[in-house]
Amino acid sequence: MEIIKAIIFGIVEGITEWLPISSTGHLILFKAFMQFKGVSDGFFEMFEVVIQLGAILAVVAIYFKDIWPFSKDKSKNFKAMKLIPNPEKGYTKGIAAVFNPILKLASHMDKNITILWGKILVACIPAAVIGLLFDEEFERLFYNPTCVAIALIVFGIAFIVVENWHKGKEPKVTDINQITYKDALIIGGFQLLAAIFPGVSRSGATIIGALLIGISRKTSAEFTFYLAVPVMFGASLLKLVKFGFGFTGLEFAILIVGMIVAFAVSMFIIKFLMNYIKKHDFKVFGIYRIVLGIIVLLIGFTGALK
Repeated sequence: MEIIKAIIFGIVEGITEWLPISSTGHLILFKAFMQFKGVSDGFFEMFEVVIQLGAILAVVAIYFKDIWPFSKDKSKNFKAMKLIPNPEKGYTKGIAAVFNPILKLASHMDKNITILWGKILVACIPAAVIGLLFDEEFERLFYNPTCVAIALIVFGIAFIVVENWHKGKEPKVTDINQITYKDALIIGGFQLLAAIFPGVSRSGATIIGALLIGISRKTSAEFTFYLAVPVMFGASLLKLVKFGFGFTGLEFAILIVGMIVAFAVSMFIIKFLMNYIKKHDFKVFGIYRIVLGIIVLLIGFTGALK
């Protein structure tokens, strides 16, 4: 039964991580009716974060050519840089020892993809800094069904409002390489909202932020996918370190099964979403979030959600 539960949670994670409907809101809802038995205290708190690694690997698999910075095509790479002389004696020896490996590495890196990663890292700064400092405090204050439900509803309304405002307007940015460092920082600011308030949805917050500054739906979604890679790897590592690596056999099996299922489902959902937004907007997800938020509130009032 615990493996079946892990499969269900993996399906939920794979669907809700990429659609802007909040994986946290869904996992809280499912947890109320389906808890793991025979696991240690704090396991689920770690599980619901680390299971995201499976979803992340789907992004890496689908977009590998677009995010892998090393290229054999020299026409795309940084121009060959002259190495610093490395005489056996003299002050340049130490300088060369430090910088020559960097210069050699740069000559093998795709310029556009490397710059893109620079923008992704800039977008990570707000959530990384604030999250590391106040993560436990945010969990204590806001990680409860009522706050999650409110976040679901508020951002559901936001999706509908932003899409109505966005309707008929031509996006200023239609290619991911057109995103500026300023755009990336603004998107990172919206991602911070998801780090503070569970239920906002990381993908939902970043997509809304991107739409507001004139980025197309397709490009907004792609940047959100890429941005998830360092964010989720970092969050998962922190949770693993906090929980420790002393898994029981059952806990390890649950985690691995959940990640594998999340990976498989994410492969399908990412492709579905990219095809869907070619002809549709995000309003349907806003409506869904509002309905889900109301359900979470109603169930929370019964005492089933804790």
